[in-house]
Amino acid sequence: MCKILIFGGTSEGRLLALFCAENYIHAYVSVTTEYGAELLGKSGFLHILMGKMDFKAIWDFILSHEIETVIDATHPYAEEASKNIKSACDSLPIKYIRIIREQEKNVEGAKYFNNISHIVSYLNSASGNILITTGSKNLKEFCGIKNYQDRCIARVLPSHDVIEKCAETGLEKSHIIAEKGPFTVQQNELHIKKFGIRFLVTKDSGSIGGFMEKVEAAQKNNVEILILKRPEEKGILLETMKKILVEKYE
Repeated sequence: MCKILIFGGTSEGRLLALFCAENYIHAYVSVTTEYGAELLGKSGFLHILMGKMDFKAIWDFILSHEIETVIDATHPYAEEASKNIKSACDSLPIKYIRIIREQEKNVEGAKYFNNISHIVSYLNSASGNILITTGSKNLKEFCGIKNYQDRCIARVLPSHDVIEKCAETGLEKSHIIAEKGPFTVQQNELHIKKFGIRFLVTKDSGSIGGFMEKVEAAQKNNVEILILKRPEEKGILLETMKKILVEKYE
């Protein structure tokens, strides 16, 4: 009987789900996009749930399916999702485990910011093209950049909904890179050179998310790196979670 619910959408979530399948551990895996579901493939041990779940949907699912353990492997910057997941678990209560990424060392020469509005202010004091690699969710917050439509290039997932979100901010198709990552250093360099990029905006997403490949490409091409700081959080690493699952469910 399936007693585990994994909230994915990240490399950690995918790797943990595949680990469950390889070790004959049944698990429900929640992802928000078709792309996320495709990456998991098909397995008799993985039961895929597609679409966003709010607090009530999470609470109802946990209760109706008698879930014992909820594993939050959502993105480090998906604070609202983590809040809903943890609140649902606490209210029942059942075991909640947060998967965190190892913190990278600070990148030499990069500038770190607490929020996007500070990045926008900084970019408004400078000139040059900007490669935004923080995803489509917060793209509207960058619209405050002077000459936004001319200066900004958004790199996002190649889904119809995501591209529509970009278009809603006023970006032309020629300023949207709709490709699947993570990207190699060479691929990042191609994008930097093609669009004459002066600034790279990225999240501190860790090595598993292709962060260092972006950094290396930017440094090799004298591109200034602007990093959105990761929210502080507590949890365990992926490898520790794997050991816990094997001990309890294998």
